Amino acid sequence: MSSPSPKTVETLDCIVIGAGVVGLAIARALSMQGRDVLVLEKEHAIGTHTSSHNSEVIHAGLYYPQGSLKAKLCVAGRHALYKYLDERHLPHRKLGKLIVATNPAQLGELKTIAHHARQNGVSDLQHLSQSDVSQLEPHLNSLGALRSPSTGIIDSHQYMLALQGDLEENSGTIAFNTVVTSGTVDETGAILTVTSASENDAPINLQARHIINAAGLWAPHLATSLVGFPHHHIPQTRFAKGNYFSLSSKPPFQHLIYPVPEKAGLGTHLTLDMGGSARFGPDVEWTQTIDYTVDPNRRDSFIAAIQAYWPDLPTQNLSADYAGIRPKISPWDKPQDFQIQEPGTHGVPGLINLFGIESPGLTASLAIADYVAQRCR
Repeated sequence: MSSPSPKTVETLDCIVIGAGVVGLAIARALSMQGRDVLVLEKEHAIGTHTSSHNSEVIHAGLYYPQGSLKAKLCVAGRHALYKYLDERHLPHRKLGKLIVATNPAQLGELKTIAHHARQNGVSDLQHLSQSDVSQLEPHLNSLGALRSPSTGIIDSHQYMLALQGDLEENSGTIAFNTVVTSGTVDETGAILTVTSASENDAPINLQARHIINAAGLWAPHLATSLVGFPHHHIPQTRFAKGNYFSLSSKPPFQHLIYPVPEKAGLGTHLTLDMGGSARFGPDVEWTQTIDYTVDPNRRDSFIAAIQAYWPDLPTQNLSADYAGIRPKISPWDKPQDFQIQEPGTHGVPGLINLFGIESPGLTASLAIADYVAQRCR
């Protein structure tokens, strides 16, 4: 490659691109190894995209194929996350969730989910009969359900602030409003061209012993911008927009309520926030742009989906709330796994790409961080 002259290149130990929950967790883990860590974040604050536009659920690890990174890192991450939250007295609640069958065919699908869960090391699932469900949640329409007692909810922003605090206590730094605009790679590693939002700052070139591409929705685009990077290792990405609607009245449920999963997502489920308010989503809307606007015309489809398990939904209290975007690197009818791409795969020393980090990325964040940090020794 045509490299900038040595005088124009600043050499660092570790660079993490992206200050979402996964990037922060990785940066924290590296800093706790005693590494010098710089996080590059194009926005003005931490976690402004996928990390703060989701259901804020701590997942148990039920759905993912045995042996997948999602399965292993979700289960390990859940244990680590609850421990972290407890130790730091961060807001969370282990409410448990019900996966409800509303027609006879779905009862068989519950058995498949339970089988996957056992393969993944989730041993606390409970099969509930129709009467069991009625006793727990009288307002639910269900022929039966699975109860996952280790599913919970989290205040994701407070969690990310704690990760940032740990990073900074270990001398790590976050450079906000800083964009990786391009770069070059060869057999010696990568050099990044970085610009600041300040008009007075000239672009600079950075290289590091370890560069972690944790740019979330933009991770494939960033890899594409690296001249010399083999493009056949960059997955084709589509965006699955998930819209959420919220309820202005208090819901009658104590658990999170999930339908049987649908293609490309977990269905329009009911989750509770730390204050007990209910929100519903996400649905699946394929898009080519990053747009968090919720179309209120989707309300009717939400009502139909919710009334399948909650017939008495007070529809007058349902309104459009927020949306999130999930990066999809697999066809919609195929299970998607995390793709953590190491130098042995693409041939660029020191570069690790994280592609397709969607749910359960929040739950798995500490385990993903350990996985990456172990590969940066």
